[in-house]
Amino acid sequence: MTMSGGPIRRAVYVYLQVVHRIAEQIRTGRLPAGARLPAELDLTDQYGIAVNTIRRAIRDLRNQGLVITVPIKGTFVRAERPEDESAD
Repeated sequence: MTMSGGPIRRAVYVYLQVVHRIAEQIRTGRLPAGARLPAELDLTDQYGIAVNTIRRAIRDLRNQGLVITVPIKGTFVRAERPEDESAD
């Protein structure tokens, strides 16, 4: 079984692998602040996994403060907060 972007590592839960891949895209700027993530069904097709697994990954990304979900609109990469930039 493989996921878009490489083989699945068996020792890590699949939803965490999705979290790591999306978080990496956010960190590298491939998904910039304000960018809309693909719809859940599109992500299930992209990664070849169940919708509940995608939902778990998105919930984890929300809990980390990386994305926000707006009902009916979608899930978006969260803009950096100004206080984060000034913290030294």
